[in-house]
Amino acid sequence: MHRLSKRSVKSLLRSSTAARYRDVAAPISSSHFFYQSADADSKGRWYSVLTSGRCDIIESTKPFKTRNEPFLGCRFESTAVASGASDSPSEKFEYQAEVSRLMDLIVNSLNASDALDKLRFLGVTEPELLKDAVDLDIRIQTDKENGIITITDSGIGMTRQELVDCLGTIAQSGTAKFLKALKDSKDAGADSNLIGQFGVGFYSAFLVSERVEVSTKSPKSDKQYVWVGEANSSTYTIREETDPAKQLPRGTRLTLYLKRDDKGYAHPERVEKLVKNYSQFVSFPIYTWQEKGFTKEVEVDEDPAEANKEGQDETAEKKKKTKKVVEKYWDWELTNETQPIWLRSPKEVSKEEYNEFYKNTFNEYLEPLASSHFTTEGEVEFRSVLFVPSVSGMGKDDMINPKTKNIRLYVKRVFISDDFDGELFPRYLSFIKGVVDSNDLPLNVSREILQESRIVSASGIQFFLRQWSIYHLHVKLSSDKLFHVGCKVRIMRKRLVRKAFEMIQGIALSENRDDYEKFWENFGKHLKLGCIEDRENHKRIAPLLRFFSSQSENEMISLDEYVENMKPDQKDIYYIASDSVTSARNTPFLEKLLEKDLEVLFLVDPIDEVAVQNLKAFKEKNFIDISKEDLDLGDKNEDREKEIKQEFGQTCDWIKKRLGDKVASVQISNRLSSSPCVLVSGKFGWSANMERLMKAQTVGDTSNLEFMRSRRVFEINPEHPIIRTLTEACRSTPDDEEALRAIDLLYDAALVSSGFTPENPAQLGGKIYEMMNFALAGKWGTVSEYQQQANQQPHIPETVEAEVVEPVEAGGHK
Repeated sequence: MHRLSKRSVKSLLRSSTAARYRDVAAPISSSHFFYQSADADSKGRWYSVLTSGRCDIIESTKPFKTRNEPFLGCRFESTAVASGASDSPSEKFEYQAEVSRLMDLIVNSLNASDALDKLRFLGVTEPELLKDAVDLDIRIQTDKENGIITITDSGIGMTRQELVDCLGTIAQSGTAKFLKALKDSKDAGADSNLIGQFGVGFYSAFLVSERVEVSTKSPKSDKQYVWVGEANSSTYTIREETDPAKQLPRGTRLTLYLKRDDKGYAHPERVEKLVKNYSQFVSFPIYTWQEKGFTKEVEVDEDPAEANKEGQDETAEKKKKTKKVVEKYWDWELTNETQPIWLRSPKEVSKEEYNEFYKNTFNEYLEPLASSHFTTEGEVEFRSVLFVPSVSGMGKDDMINPKTKNIRLYVKRVFISDDFDGELFPRYLSFIKGVVDSNDLPLNVSREILQESRIVSASGIQFFLRQWSIYHLHVKLSSDKLFHVGCKVRIMRKRLVRKAFEMIQGIALSENRDDYEKFWENFGKHLKLGCIEDRENHKRIAPLLRFFSSQSENEMISLDEYVENMKPDQKDIYYIASDSVTSARNTPFLEKLLEKDLEVLFLVDPIDEVAVQNLKAFKEKNFIDISKEDLDLGDKNEDREKEIKQEFGQTCDWIKKRLGDKVASVQISNRLSSSPCVLVSGKFGWSANMERLMKAQTVGDTSNLEFMRSRRVFEINPEHPIIRTLTEACRSTPDDEEALRAIDLLYDAALVSSGFTPENPAQLGGKIYEMMNFALAGKWGTVSEYQQQANQQPHIPETVEAEVVEPVEAGGHK
């Protein structure tokens, strides 16, 4: 056991109250309600400190010696001094600290719960400890005008010596020794829910308090003692309580005199909020002193003028006038009403209880679609209750924001955090809500790993250690310990994810199909995001996906249903990506597949195409995009293909020459039946749908579009009349302007029908208008219109008339 010098303790306490921690006082104040206490000594002397984990009997310890630092290797005896603060004598002591535990100076809660747990456990074998018949509870009272918070528990209390040993030694845990004694005793299997382990939580009270008083009465002692410490002092005093009004039947009363800047934490509403947030599921009742009111009717004094008027009418019945007023009063109110149902057996909890717990815990008004209550044992032991919400959150960025506060982590029923960044659930499952309670995770390390609180972050740890390093105490966190806890967290994540998928699968297999349709409408995009981010769970995600198809345009189908409907000789799963079911249904890529009765999935959500490309296959069936080149429909006829290539090879070369670099090649299509041509994408580039999406990105880099845009292949349908006509033109007049213009228009039409965006829409419109004018003028044009056209070119008709009507030939004269 080693004592720090006066300067070192002052440095710690002052640095603890530095301005950089002012804005994090809220979580510190929450520590007033549950503290991590510590162990008990091997001699079996057990006691509790209301909010101190530093309640330990000091055993003989070998001094920690360091060269050139003699003060670390010696123990200074406490010095008794007189105090004028009370009629009873006071003794003054200096703080002591275990250097080996300085790494654990990170904790944010004081825990009166441990005091009650110890008393309840010891009361089984020592009934005399409970002779006062005081209820086991915790009561918190505030004085917002004076900035005082009083926390009282009816736990086991402390004797005078225990006060010295517990509150006078930093980083030595009484609860840790208590648990060690339990393990060494015959009651090793007893279920004690003690929380504290490190013995430093009590001292965090000085972060917001100028002065702290601890008044405690142990059932082992007839006297009550008061411990007093100040933030800017390296000593503390202990005196006997002689005021009868302040006597406790049993337990501990902690009084915090808040600093001027922190008096806001003494508001009753704020204390109640902190208790509900951090100690909602502590097993003992927590009462807070709250202002209440009730409505009553009181008589109203009559106006003298009205009284005289009424007095004139003797026959009138006199009625007393009243009004309703709210009379306020102060009383204790139970704050932690919600019970931790995850500690009960799932067989004992009804569906109504799960729904009620879900609504109360997460402020929801709708019942969840599904729930899962389970206990995991093995490498990591924890209990959990998970829920699938009925609707998604109001925010549109829930899918891309992993910090949804939907998972609440508890350690031994003490709230740790709900602010995670994918540690317990991947972001695509961030919509899952629930509670996780683990007894394996240490409070201080789990916060450093799991929580982004500034108090317990790496920077916070470095800040504390930097203060101690002034005195050459170079302490660092154990990397082995952090690694061990990190492994536990990863195991917890895997099991939680597996249970979440089991819940969703249960909804999918439910007889009520509407439940999964409702789920998919709200959270379908989350699962598609999982296809991109979580390859390890592709086999769990794929069966849950739903898509429209060419054979089911009004109702989504699963991939399992698609595989069941596949043709016997069908090897792949076909899909087309588009912006709507209507455009997908009318795309020319579908023509041959519809003829063969092959089902095609319609990917109409922007994320669908990327999700399916990441899946790659389902049940050994590859996903094939029918809008890309080299489509194999399983009906190849090599002889027939050779004949067609010989017949239309010259046409393909002619069209390619005209289109130039617009297309990579011109080929004979095996996917068209009614359309003359189509423009397909290369195998490894963007499809037309993806190209459209990338162009629409608000922060997209247009310089990469040309690089990522795939090669385009122009496919023609040799059976179509237009292609046959162009083939004749190619053979007879390949340089004819009308034929070449027809190729340009054919390409532009294929560009639009295939889902691409024309580079010059106005030019395409001009070509269409010209063709319309030619067609309409020939069918509905009048004679005068033709004459007007002829007048525009008079020399051509005159020459024709002179040759056709010859006067000499008509008359027969020579």
